[in-house]
Amino acid sequence: MNILKWNFNMKVRLVAEFFFGLFFWMYLPFLSIYFSEELGKVTAGVLLMCSQAVGVFANLIGGYLADTYGRKRMMVISSYIQTAGIVLITIANSAILESPWLTFIGFAIISITQMLYMPASSAMVADTVKDKDERNLVFAVFYTMININVVIGPIIGGLLFFTARFELFTASTIIFLAVALMITFLIKESLPVDENREKEESVSKVVMKQIKNYRVIFTDKVFFLFVFAGILISQTFTQLDLLLAVYIKESIPVQTLFSFGDFILKTNSETLFSWTIAENGLIVALFTVIITKFTNKFNDRMLFLISSICYAFSMLLFGFTISAYVIFIAMAIFTLGEILVVGIQNAFIAKIAPENQRAQYFAAAGLRWSVGRTIAPLTIPLAGLIGYKLTFIIIALLALTGAYLFEVMFKEMKKRPDLLMDDYKAG
Repeated sequence: MNILKWNFNMKVRLVAEFFFGLFFWMYLPFLSIYFSEELGKVTAGVLLMCSQAVGVFANLIGGYLADTYGRKRMMVISSYIQTAGIVLITIANSAILESPWLTFIGFAIISITQMLYMPASSAMVADTVKDKDERNLVFAVFYTMININVVIGPIIGGLLFFTARFELFTASTIIFLAVALMITFLIKESLPVDENREKEESVSKVVMKQIKNYRVIFTDKVFFLFVFAGILISQTFTQLDLLLAVYIKESIPVQTLFSFGDFILKTNSETLFSWTIAENGLIVALFTVIITKFTNKFNDRMLFLISSICYAFSMLLFGFTISAYVIFIAMAIFTLGEILVVGIQNAFIAKIAPENQRAQYFAAAGLRWSVGRTIAPLTIPLAGLIGYKLTFIIIALLALTGAYLFEVMFKEMKKRPDLLMDDYKAG
């Protein structure tokens, strides 16, 4: 795949969103620490959960608005609001003002507005890239870019966040504004023309139509099974910075990984966790596009199944070992499960969604992550009650249940003539 031959919209977005994501990840991992120290753990936790709950609603609203008023328009509006959010954060961390509350408000604005941006962004790919295999690769490239940012951003941010916070946020403001301008002046609208689409509606009519549209979406049995299975399986990868972090810290002892003469490489819980997360990001960054090209030869049903099994098996390995080597092996298996479906999930949504409702389908599909992320913290008190092994077993069983629901979903697809494509007929 030659990126230089991509549609111009995709090229602009790749560059713009790379720099946006890079700077976003320079401070994102450290804000929870900052809020916990400045506002208290309970207050910070409640506030973050509330902002995420609002983000779920914003995600659904964003899908409707992108289908009604255009992909570009929603991306432009979202970009400028996010820029306003980072400006507020910069002011709240300047020499004239130090306010963790304003910092949180700015962060909430950015987080919520991102949920407005993403449905339009994903729908634009589906609108623009018609070939199934190429679409899978485009989604995979964007996902790889995100993971490169996840690896590089926190490393740079770790050096700057606690020592040069104002300068970091100032640079982020410049980048956010540059991204907004690029989207405004370089990207073209991709929303399919619909002469019957109403451009001006009252607020009440918009809300009622939205409720009606999403009710229709969730009566789509195939899509409902896809979302429900995704919520169950999300309980695996949402544990990377929750249950897995606590488990490694409390249960994995200091170990010698390598020794040669007088040189001894040891790991403690803190370094093991950071290396494990770095392993995940590096594998994704290096192999996503290659593996996605290879997996284009297989049907979606098989890939969803294998991915779910990889997630489940890795959870069992994590929960039944104190060996750093096994932890690394488990993360490799986990990451394989992640990569197998990264390119096909959004492409799958694009296939089953009606053309005039793509953004809403993408938005509703986002519930897999937002709802999953809301439920995920419950595993920590659960582990305190029943122990880590049983908790990891439960998470593995949820992933396998998700795999079963995917099987039911593909059987349901065979009953739908409009969805009987060649890659679903196999199996």
